[in-house]
Amino acid sequence: MNFLAHIYLSGNPGPLMIGNFIADFVKGKQVERFAPEIQDGIRLHRKIDAFTDSHPVVKQSSVRFKPCYQRYSSVVVDVIYDHFLAKNWQQYSPVPLHTYVSQVHTYLLKNYFVLPNRVKGFLPFLIKSRRLENYQHMWGIQKSLSLMANHSSLPAESECGMKIMSEQYAALEKEFKFFFTELRQMVEKELAK
Repeated sequence: MNFLAHIYLSGNPGPLMIGNFIADFVKGKQVERFAPEIQDGIRLHRKIDAFTDSHPVVKQSSVRFKPCYQRYSSVVVDVIYDHFLAKNWQQYSPVPLHTYVSQVHTYLLKNYFVLPNRVKGFLPFLIKSRRLENYQHMWGIQKSLSLMANHSSLPAESECGMKIMSEQYAALEKEFKFFFTELRQMVEKELAK
């Protein structure tokens, strides 16, 4: 899952959300530098990733993007799934997406100095672009995939990816909804421990 799903699965903005948001930028024992509640969020993020990476429905969605992205197709599915979460937000949260994203931005800014340097570097752009909110639009997904290609090893194939997404939209949305139901159940069990 990508940023929006990880943040959403953390519940209300708080230390758990920070950990879940920054986890990809915290390696190995670096986790020990953070407060226990943030460490819990980092661990939750890793459990979400492990669950997602091994789920047969996610693998099925990933196969759709292999022609464009080869081994990076699962990364693209993470972003595509955030689109379906944002698009169907009212099914998952009573708080409007615009309001929720603003609350998340405010909380992250209040805790700016806790964030890893790489997160501090991109957070202003994430906020200014309203990227989390714009996942609900196809153009927001294309822009995110293009940005990722410019700043990572993701192939610059956003046009190809968007073509597949458009052609297989209904099937991808169905796969997302099935998977996300199971993911939410797994997270609820983890948070109840």
